[in-house]
Amino acid sequence: MFNIPLQVKNFPLTRASHEKDVRHFEFEFVSQVIKYEIGDVLEVLPSQSPAAVDSFIQRCNLDPESLITVHPREMENRHIDNNVNTLDVPIKLRTFVELTMDVTSASPRRYFFEVMSFFATAEHEKERLQYFASPEGRDDLYQYNQKERRTVVEVLEDFPSVQMPFEWFVQLVPPLKNRAFSISSSPLAHPTQVHLTVDVVSWTTPFKRKRQGLCSTWLASLDPEQSIYIPVWFHKGLLPPPPPSLPLIVIGPGTGCAPFRGFVEERAVQSQCSTIAPTLLFFGCRNENNDFLYRDFWLSHSENDGVLSEAKGGGFYAAFSRDQPQKVYVQHKMQEQSERIWNLLCEGAAIYVAGSSTKMPSDVMVAFEEIISKESGAPRESAVRWLRSLEKAGKYHVEAWS
Repeated sequence: MFNIPLQVKNFPLTRASHEKDVRHFEFEFVSQVIKYEIGDVLEVLPSQSPAAVDSFIQRCNLDPESLITVHPREMENRHIDNNVNTLDVPIKLRTFVELTMDVTSASPRRYFFEVMSFFATAEHEKERLQYFASPEGRDDLYQYNQKERRTVVEVLEDFPSVQMPFEWFVQLVPPLKNRAFSISSSPLAHPTQVHLTVDVVSWTTPFKRKRQGLCSTWLASLDPEQSIYIPVWFHKGLLPPPPPSLPLIVIGPGTGCAPFRGFVEERAVQSQCSTIAPTLLFFGCRNENNDFLYRDFWLSHSENDGVLSEAKGGGFYAAFSRDQPQKVYVQHKMQEQSERIWNLLCEGAAIYVAGSSTKMPSDVMVAFEEIISKESGAPRESAVRWLRSLEKAGKYHVEAWS
């Protein structure tokens, strides 16, 4: 684990009036050099709302300043300092709740309601909790809990007679989990920094309750003028760094473009002292004027012998799905460039795909099948086998998230 401070930048990539808020973050390493590669993932431990943590502690009649002893079994999957060498760790109760127990964003599981029923003193609350924990109440529990994304604090407020020992909460409250983000920078271009591209999540529940993503909302609220230390972990992602001699076909609609910003930065640095292979990049968003993420960056690298320029054998193609009556997605732009894609594939190009895990990865795969079949004159089944051989050879990579 490393602590890095937010010191450089936090700015929106989308227009203020747009329904989505996507932000660019730059973090500076201060005390140590941290090594990472393009395609890596940064996991961030989010900070919970102090007011919500206080609400939980007050609701449970706990003393926030009291010291509790944490044993190793209870520390599994919890973000307690790895430097602790003792078996018994005195820690303030409030600190333990704030760093390890997700009381502000995660919904509790069914067993939480079952245990609550044993500690409910109001008969009507006990009956309702028992019903939620029963097979007959499963659907109603789903509507009440999961669909509404009720938090532990909200559930406890709905059942005020429940007074449960803290030991039970430690076992039953969902653990506070890291949030993973694709790194959108190259260490060659930014040796002391790491960049992230973050969609600030918000939505409305079926009962019209406003919800926000814990980590993304917290990151968006941070002030670059203040040095705020953030616990982070670096991990290998699903997009291995390609050698500069490998031709690339990359597809990254929306925030899926994040890792490929790092790829392009890296090749731009490599091109200063060696020859780089061509890179075709396909980006997609809703509107050119609202959510064209990193517009100037892509366009600058598409000109003047840039990584994505035709002079370097590359290309940048953007699909704006809502700027015309008929929706246009990245797979349509791919079809328009089928000959260039096929030529690069024949030269041994690798394919990289990143973005939403809904329909996009499968639609892109279908587009490749159609392009290979069309340009080679081979039947569709042969195109499918050809792509499978690319996957087996480690030249078709997908990183998708929900």
